[in-house]
Amino acid sequence: MQILAHALYILVAAAIAAAVPSSAFSGGAGIFLTLGFIGLWRYSWALINFLRAHYYLRIAYPRRRAAAEALYSGKRQAHAFFLATSYKIDAEITARVYRSLFLAARRSPGGATVVASVVDASDERLIRSVATQVLAGIDTVEVVIDRIAGTGKRDALATSLRSIARRCPSADDVVLLVDGDTQIPVDIVERAAPFFASGKVGALTTNEAAEIDQPLFRDWFKLRFTQRQMMMSAMAVSNRVLTLTGRMSVFRADLATRPDFIASIEEDYIDHWRLGRVKFLTGDDKSTWFWLLKHGYQMTYLPDVACVSMETQPKPGFIESAVTLMRRWFGNMLRTNGRALALSPTKIGFYTWWSILDQRVSMWTTLTAPVGIILFSLFVDPLVALAYVAWVMATRYIYCWLLASFGGPFPISYPFLLYFSQLFGAAIKTSVMFRLDRQRWTRQSTAGSGTPVGKAGQVRSLSSSYMHLLALGLLVVGVVFATGLLSPFPIQAN
Repeated sequence: MQILAHALYILVAAAIAAAVPSSAFSGGAGIFLTLGFIGLWRYSWALINFLRAHYYLRIAYPRRRAAAEALYSGKRQAHAFFLATSYKIDAEITARVYRSLFLAARRSPGGATVVASVVDASDERLIRSVATQVLAGIDTVEVVIDRIAGTGKRDALATSLRSIARRCPSADDVVLLVDGDTQIPVDIVERAAPFFASGKVGALTTNEAAEIDQPLFRDWFKLRFTQRQMMMSAMAVSNRVLTLTGRMSVFRADLATRPDFIASIEEDYIDHWRLGRVKFLTGDDKSTWFWLLKHGYQMTYLPDVACVSMETQPKPGFIESAVTLMRRWFGNMLRTNGRALALSPTKIGFYTWWSILDQRVSMWTTLTAPVGIILFSLFVDPLVALAYVAWVMATRYIYCWLLASFGGPFPISYPFLLYFSQLFGAAIKTSVMFRLDRQRWTRQSTAGSGTPVGKAGQVRSLSSSYMHLLALGLLVVGVVFATGLLSPFPIQAN
């Protein structure tokens, strides 16, 4: 069935391309030249990341793992501190997650401490029951339950990290921060601890997989995780990554328990010239990442170690669910992007710095094509849009085949989901960029930490809308002049 779907896709793309007359290309020469220039830049950047990722997976990573394990073999075995946060998660998922935690703790060669941060008494009872079953007869694992008020994940992490700090972990130990809906591999300590032996690595994150009931939502997540495998691998060549994923990341214990590290999670903020002080509600993984980045620690990626997150659609429909998640993800990214960009490229590495810059630029270059196509379709030749459809279908299909070298064969939904993510993602990023103060957890009603209400809130909201519309207007004007739509010699359709 998938083979037939792929064949039909190729035939449709070819038919659309064949139906476009040459007049569309001559009439739209300006837009195609402009898009070609931008496309050359974007595709060159994608190719660089593609090649770097394969270099890391096939050459650099195996060598680094072998060197790390050789160095670690002569050191004290790491004591592992597992810190998991649970809030409003189904009991079945909670039991499965903590079973994986306790199994991994049992297997930790240097012993383990499992700290469960919970709000509900029912979660505490369930976790203790699972611990009793899995840890029967085991005396190398300590179980600590931190009952806290439901004031957010940042408070939960800070409270439990201080609990770990009181146990005085050393630089040889590790702290694993785990979401309450993420199942971790049982050999995670053995696989991760050797990378900290050099003393240069401050944290690492791993590959991810997802279990989702909804078919289209499942395809979307799998596509995103395949893209993540490529980008994380490409970044790791330079001993940096662009995020320490909140679902599961591993930290050097003496760093994760430093007071200033904990404070960076509990009370992180930026001072914005228009929005004032924006306190971070979500995005704890970006706070931990930025702290390590600015202090000069390396951060790496384990492509051959995967955790499994159990995801559900936060909203009834696919599009509204995807938009909800992208608003949160991109908001976390952009709230930290500016201050990370302010760090010196000589300190964090030029490739890392350029990748951070690209996060800010790519949202606008992605929107250039659809804006230009709409304008040329309205004022020059509507067949330009048909040519663009064929171009999108061809390029996204080729890109999906390149991604297949990281994630295997793909369903025919991928090219459509890829373009949806690119287009909607870029639009959402431009919206979030001017509304950094708007934040919301998926499972919590808490939102907009520190956001003014009343007239002050209305003024801020209006200023955000004005700045956003102004930026979009400048984008349209830029496209008009760059493509020659407004020129001394107007373009005439044949």
